Amino acid sequence: MKIQSWLVTEPNTPMVLESREETPGPLEVLVQVKGCGVCHTDLGFYYDGVPTRHPLPLTLGHEISGVVVEAGEGAEDWDGKTVIIPAVIPCGKCEACLSGHGSVCPDQIFPGNDVHGGFATHVKVPALGLCPVPELPSAIALEDLAVIADAVSTPYQAVIRSGLSEGELAIFVGVGGVGGFGVQIAKAFGAHTVAIDVDTQKLELMKAHGADLCLDPGATDFRTMKKEIRAFAKEIGIPTWRWKIFETSGTPQGQQTAFGLIGHGTHLSVVGFTPKKIELRLSNLMAFDATAQGNWGCLPNYYPAVLDLCLQNKITLAPFIEHRPLSSINETFEDLHAHQVERRVILIP
Repeated sequence: MKIQSWLVTEPNTPMVLESREETPGPLEVLVQVKGCGVCHTDLGFYYDGVPTRHPLPLTLGHEISGVVVEAGEGAEDWDGKTVIIPAVIPCGKCEACLSGHGSVCPDQIFPGNDVHGGFATHVKVPALGLCPVPELPSAIALEDLAVIADAVSTPYQAVIRSGLSEGELAIFVGVGGVGGFGVQIAKAFGAHTVAIDVDTQKLELMKAHGADLCLDPGATDFRTMKKEIRAFAKEIGIPTWRWKIFETSGTPQGQQTAFGLIGHGTHLSVVGFTPKKIELRLSNLMAFDATAQGNWGCLPNYYPAVLDLCLQNKITLAPFIEHRPLSSINETFEDLHAHQVERRVILIP
């Protein structure tokens, strides 16, 4: 099938539209893209020179929903199915996968990193791990579900790994995209939630979508903000060993803030990414008997549960996303890089 996709030929250079033929091989499918979200990671590849595992030129984009229009040998059952494509697709058969560590599978496929991604009319991916989408209510569009493939599923896995339970405290540092959905997930798990962001508009939105306490670190000093969180936690009777902190800003300042909030027994989940370095006193983890854990994507087996939360309206998507035509990709990247966009952009072919 002839498809069109936008290629990055070199960092920080306008993407170009290319036509090429694609045919799914054994256990592969060709998906007609209905929507592909633009992620902070895409900006890192494009602007910051973060290397992709597949050499350039490459089509970026890993938050993809669509319809299978062609299936290779062994994947015929997927033909015609409506799907969400996981952002990280483990092979399912290596030692890491078989021992429950699929997130570090050495043969994993990350669309827009290992292979051509979703900023295209179609994308070719392994059938393994695809998340089937049932018939949707009229209020939810298939293209909107694209953000499940990272912005929603990634904080879900981080929450699961943290062991967050009802009545505990979940603190999200950075609530644009991943963090905003993370707050909603934590609230669905019955946690008390704190949203931290320098963007007051995002904080206002979170007040209506699960945040019990909203704090702007730009409006006060760190020590005062930390006191506010401790006072809030004391008021509802939550000790620091029942705190789960999620760094979802992907900024040096956010990482320093998240690490600085650690107390005795606290769990810190590093979800956001930045190539920039920061200086930390790691001995705090020892002194507080605390835990810090990274989180890479989300295992495909969690996707149905994430989708179910969205279909039950326990996670709301619409106020946090906006649609733009795929043809606007270069202008959209410029707008996002200049911080002129408040919502998660989904590009529509």
